[in-house]
Amino acid sequence: MDTRNATAIPRRATARDWAGLGVLVLALLLVSVDATVLDIAVPAISAHLAPSTSQLLWIIDVYSFVLAGLLVTMGALGDRVGRRRLLLLGAAGFGVASVLAAWSVNPEMLIAARVLQGVAGATLMPATLGLIRAMFTDARQRTTAIAVWSAAAAGGAAFGPLLGGWLLEHFWWGSVFLINLPVMLVLVALGPILVPESRDPHPGRFDLVSAGLSMMALVPVVYAVKETAAHGPSLVRLGVALVGALAGVLFVRRQRRLADPMLDLRLFALPRFRTAVLTNLLAVFALAGVLFFGSQYLQLVQGRSALDAGLYLLPGMLASMVSALVSAWLVRWWQPSRVLAGALVVAALGAGLFVRLGADPAAGVGAFVAGFLLVGAGVGVALTVSSDLVVGSAPPARAGAAAAVSETAYEAGIALGVAVLGSVVMSMFRYGLDVSAVPAPQLGAARESLGGAVDVSAGLPDQVAATLLDSARAAFVSGIHLASIATAAILLLAAVIAARTATSPERPALDRGTGPRELSATERVP
Repeated sequence: MDTRNATAIPRRATARDWAGLGVLVLALLLVSVDATVLDIAVPAISAHLAPSTSQLLWIIDVYSFVLAGLLVTMGALGDRVGRRRLLLLGAAGFGVASVLAAWSVNPEMLIAARVLQGVAGATLMPATLGLIRAMFTDARQRTTAIAVWSAAAAGGAAFGPLLGGWLLEHFWWGSVFLINLPVMLVLVALGPILVPESRDPHPGRFDLVSAGLSMMALVPVVYAVKETAAHGPSLVRLGVALVGALAGVLFVRRQRRLADPMLDLRLFALPRFRTAVLTNLLAVFALAGVLFFGSQYLQLVQGRSALDAGLYLLPGMLASMVSALVSAWLVRWWQPSRVLAGALVVAALGAGLFVRLGADPAAGVGAFVAGFLLVGAGVGVALTVSSDLVVGSAPPARAGAAAAVSETAYEAGIALGVAVLGSVVMSMFRYGLDVSAVPAPQLGAARESLGGAVDVSAGLPDQVAATLLDSARAAFVSGIHLASIATAAILLLAAVIAARTATSPERPALDRGTGPRELSATERVP
């Protein structure tokens, strides 16, 4: 009997697999906590290391530049050398880089440590999703596992600032990096025991040219987007973006010619894969934009403390965690694409509520908390379902590369959300700002940001300060209104695309063989 085209019965996950999922969640916590905890430590780092403005920006941003640039390469590398092996090496490297960061004696050393953290972090994200694809071949169990994975990411991002604030009250600034060490030690100790190795049994040659082109495509684009958001457009930044775009075109052309491409572009022919990647990007786009202007609104418009602002953001982040877990139940009753569309509509409604925000500190924060709650709930479902669709569409042998596409979309969404929505808010802010009575030497600082206007007002006469503050707050809130309308429209458009995908015929996952299949013995090594 010819069984080449027979569909294998998915293997049910064992207790060891679920315990292994706990180990993978630890790896995710390393990255998600580190992504947010540094924001709290910036003032302390500035006081102790005295970095220049440029150095401080590099300390914050170089991690995401390196991470975004290496995701595709590390995803493909994990498929070839073994995803567990790469995960454990990355976790150990992340721990070493964290120690170097904690005891940095100057800004240059801290920047170098952040580069190493970015390299190590790029191995962790695609490896965890790729391993989940290998460990959980049953579709329902895989969705549940990815829901837990997604909830852990949201939880790490939510509690990172709170944990960082507590550490800074009791220890020195380097302690925010050392919290990674216990997690890393547990991961490295239990990973070889509980997480099975998996890899592509026929990986082909690793193409160094493709690896270089992928990094040359992503890093310049992410850099240009972030710099444009912070300082506005310029010919230099446009040139950097064009360099990245050219490298991207060359990367795509090379992948189409290679017999064993680093990234199988045929995956994008699958409607669900395409929609999932787009949804991933747009959901994070919305969340990053809201976090960008939300924290400023709470602190600089409403006059709340940093701790209070964090607490007001917490319900939305917790909603993201809970909804990620609930999504595993939702897809049992409705098609994943329809769940995705519904989640995007909920997030759009939340974004729409931000048009009710007021510039008067007495207005309260009820509308913001309610809006962010809906955005968090919708994004939590959207990220979980889209990640599940991405890794489920890809053949097991290419799970790491597919997961890297999902994570790259995530990083691009963060950069674009801050850049695009931040630019909308700041354009309205600068347009509506009344600086007619502000002394000329202070005009630049007042126009730079809402925080700059607040700082400048502290040294002005009472009447001039009141005029500047009132106009700054009103203009900033007007920018939020416009950005929220744009965000809601984008999310609704994505919901329509997702809903249409639900009615599109789907082809099976691509493979070098004859179609979808169970993992072979060489792909899954006990």
